Amino acid sequence: MKKRLVSAMQPSGKPHLGNYFGAMKQFVDMQEESDAFISVVNYHAMTTVTDGKTLRENTRDVVLDYLAIGLDPEKITLFVQSDVPELTELTWIFNCLVTMPWLARAHAFKDKTEKGIEASVGLFDYPVLMAADILMMDAQIVPVGQDQKQHVEMAREVARKFNNQYGDTFVEPEVVIREDVSVVPGTDGQKMSKSYGNTIPLFGTDSEIKKAVMGIVTDSKEPADKKDPDEVIVYKIYKLIAPEKSEEMKSGLEAGGLGYGDAKKMLLEAILEMVAPMREKREYYEQNSDLVEDILKKGKQKARSVAEIKMQDVREKVGLL
Repeated sequence: MKKRLVSAMQPSGKPHLGNYFGAMKQFVDMQEESDAFISVVNYHAMTTVTDGKTLRENTRDVVLDYLAIGLDPEKITLFVQSDVPELTELTWIFNCLVTMPWLARAHAFKDKTEKGIEASVGLFDYPVLMAADILMMDAQIVPVGQDQKQHVEMAREVARKFNNQYGDTFVEPEVVIREDVSVVPGTDGQKMSKSYGNTIPLFGTDSEIKKAVMGIVTDSKEPADKKDPDEVIVYKIYKLIAPEKSEEMKSGLEAGGLGYGDAKKMLLEAILEMVAPMREKREYYEQNSDLVEDILKKGKQKARSVAEIKMQDVREKVGLL
């Protein structure tokens, strides 16, 4: 029997290579072997996106991005978080189980507040809503990037706490992280993240992608100088994009003779080659909006059918029925 896979992405901006290699590609790679429920978590995005028009457009864009990268709606359940209102109901029930000191442990919350981002209640409560996303669908496996690992562990704790209080109800899911891409480097060497402004866009124009690639930070070594590939950001990204060709860049850096300018050109070429078929598929779905609406309608129906059954059980156990 296939394992139930649950994961998602926020519509908080355009996806970048970090999103793709950190999580999105895993969804595609695992859709054959799992019963996958993939969502666009627009409630989560409200912690940073405060304009209604932007949120609607971003939500639609992420749906198109999912389809463009190769998610097959015949094999997975694709839906928008806000189409399943039971999720916010379950979040409130979980809120009545967890404590504020427990929530304050979350790395993502601490990282954002330390950077001066105002801590709304939604930002603070983010892990509880994420726990509802995961546990509602009886997830067994949750593929995420390294930065979301703690949130999945917190979801496991919520499941355990509810089960201990009210009886066996929720599955404790296992986190799945590809070790080779647990942290995708950004153009400045930090983790690639929109909040750091160091991303390479997945569906940007050629010029946008070129600008990001050419802006990758390098040291002052000359082309003839020998370089340690493991310290070269361009190489770290290139071996994710074109692993079958990465030995050529690696040997050129180690031996000397390959300058950073040429290495960046190799990376740019590899990225554009990778995204070309994705762009084509995205344009197809963009021009066939009725098909996209039908996919989301079917996804909503399936997700809600699972959520309604689960919430009937939860309501009875907590005393709401």
